[in-house]
Amino acid sequence: MADQENRDIAVVILAAGQGSRMLSDLPKVLHKVGAVPMVSHALAAARSLNPARTIVVAGHGAEAVTKAVAKLDAEAQIALQTEQLGTGHAVAQALPLLEGFDGRVIVLYGDTPFISEDTLAALAGHDADVIVLGFEAADPGRYGRLVTDAEGNLLRIVEFKDADDATRAIRLCNSGVMAADAALLRQFVGQLGNDNASGEYYLTDVPGLARDAGHRAAVVTCDEAETLGVNSRTELAKAETIFQTRRRAEALADGITLTAPDTVFFALDTRIGRDAIIGPNVVFGPGVTIESEAEVLAFCHLEGCHVSSGATVGPFARLRPGAELGGDVHVGNFVEIKNSVLDEGVKVGHLTYLGDAHVGERTNIGAGTVTCNYDGVMKHRTEIGRDAFIGSDTMLVAPVSIGDGALTGSGSVITQDVPAEALALGRARQVVKPGLAARLFQALREAKAKKG
Repeated sequence: MADQENRDIAVVILAAGQGSRMLSDLPKVLHKVGAVPMVSHALAAARSLNPARTIVVAGHGAEAVTKAVAKLDAEAQIALQTEQLGTGHAVAQALPLLEGFDGRVIVLYGDTPFISEDTLAALAGHDADVIVLGFEAADPGRYGRLVTDAEGNLLRIVEFKDADDATRAIRLCNSGVMAADAALLRQFVGQLGNDNASGEYYLTDVPGLARDAGHRAAVVTCDEAETLGVNSRTELAKAETIFQTRRRAEALADGITLTAPDTVFFALDTRIGRDAIIGPNVVFGPGVTIESEAEVLAFCHLEGCHVSSGATVGPFARLRPGAELGGDVHVGNFVEIKNSVLDEGVKVGHLTYLGDAHVGERTNIGAGTVTCNYDGVMKHRTEIGRDAFIGSDTMLVAPVSIGDGALTGSGSVITQDVPAEALALGRARQVVKPGLAARLFQALREAKAKKG
């Protein structure tokens, strides 16, 4: 047997099922937990093993699953299961992509998002030939039972419908997750039959075939919560609750302040530094990094952004993908930042949209400022230098550049570049008509009275 610690690992993720109980046109594994598709959780867990190969078996909605997986893991390969004929049949579709691989293969499920890195490491490093992941169920119900001997060897997997009363009393249940050496998997998957009520090929028959051939089968156990599979909207909501509860507890344990933990929602890849402060009702989408000692105030939504140490965001702010906030930046209420870099010390207090922009150090952006970055076809950039002052209600019509130390007058529409230290005014001259307001109001009141 190969050295366990140096054995190559491949991961096969089964993601072909329709999930009819979800009552959805979306493939089941693309429903989200922690702001990302469920299959993302399996892919993330797989990456902890640094696998030589990762294969996702797609079937129902294969085009959508393939597209999603390509975004999540560019190195993952796709195997197609055009007919859903059971878990053994699904693994068989992945075998051609494992040709030439002689390490250990771990089979995961795209709708089981909570298998931990420690559990995967135990499956990867076990010295048995076939290893099944089991769990002690609080309510074993209709789960398949794992029958073991005193040494922990797996004797057989018994489905509930085939179990006698003594077997049904066993609380050690089958999760469906399995690991096996690649050569054995090829051999025994090829021997699977479908002589059963469903006419399907079951991966759970592999341990029995291996044992009959003189190979050792064993069980690795994990907490029941790790094995939660999602098959309905109710279970999806339960999975989201479990995920958020865990992430909140981890954040608090890592030295992050959550002023109202139950109202903060994390994504799978949210990264927050020590001594950061997160206020109530903050939602993190994918791709967010918050550095130490930054603060996100109440009712903010962040996605695909980076917030540096000492920066403050909110309340009621939105950071969209590509937002990069430097140290000590202040983004205030009702400010939206998209695909823009704000250098150190920039202040954007309120009621502003900055899209496709770069703002230099210590520049102040007045209330109501908008970078007009989209002409209906193309996006254009706005460049604002250091120590500039953008007056309230300035429309910056991109592409446009504002120099260091420049100033724009309030209410201006800026369509041309502004040199460093220059003042730019782009508004119509004010005209005052004495007494005209009173006459207009009188005329309007008379017209209204005639209508009445």
